[in-house]
Amino acid sequence: MIKIFSIVLVGVLLSSCSSLYLPNVPNTPMLRNKGEFNVDGHIGLKGNISANAAYAVSNHIGVIFSGAYVDQVKDKRDFTSDFMEIGAGYFTTFGEQKERVLEVYGGFGFGNSRRVYKDLTFDGPEITEIQDASLSKAFAQVNFSKNKKKDLKLFGSKFPLTYGTAIRVNYISMRDFTINNINAPLESNVFIEPLFFTRMKIGKNLNLQYTSGSNFGLIKNKNLKGGYTSLSFGIVYKM
Repeated sequence: MIKIFSIVLVGVLLSSCSSLYLPNVPNTPMLRNKGEFNVDGHIGLKGNISANAAYAVSNHIGVIFSGAYVDQVKDKRDFTSDFMEIGAGYFTTFGEQKERVLEVYGGFGFGNSRRVYKDLTFDGPEITEIQDASLSKAFAQVNFSKNKKKDLKLFGSKFPLTYGTAIRVNYISMRDFTINNINAPLESNVFIEPLFFTRMKIGKNLNLQYTSGSNFGLIKNKNLKGGYTSLSFGIVYKM
């Protein structure tokens, strides 16, 4: 497990933001009953921040809301992006003790991205190119989680664990795209985004979550492309 974590971590640290689309941490509330409310926040190793909320309007129907933001400043390239999305779907529990949760959601979103390329000079960074894009998103995802039978024992205390996975399909398209304020060809892509998460319960309604995921683009593009491997850490509150 440690070896796998190390390999993924190295991949994340060596990767660069080469796409105008940076995936957020998908909403995986794992709802169980009517009236449940779930909110969580995550920060990734790229500095990207994701926030999610979900509410069970019935015993099987839930609505989800998500937002994401990143602001990277580097020597040769800056990257900023913001995204919002909304969706709804179906959830259910099964197993002898209802320890498994299955969710299916679909929805849409929109956002903006900017890349600023720079050259380093004796007088400081000099901007050579600015790319601005407005993006639209349609998505569908399936979430599955299972409570571990044995709790984690740490410092004389027991912490219940939950393991989960999600597979998301995103269709991302450009509404507008300019390079140095000049219109450029629009792009679109279909992204497959699998992820795995582990939750550790540290309070009655509070959990810590570790998430790892990947991003694969099905269309070969110059500006909207996959190839990301991401890690994030977050806090989950459910009541």
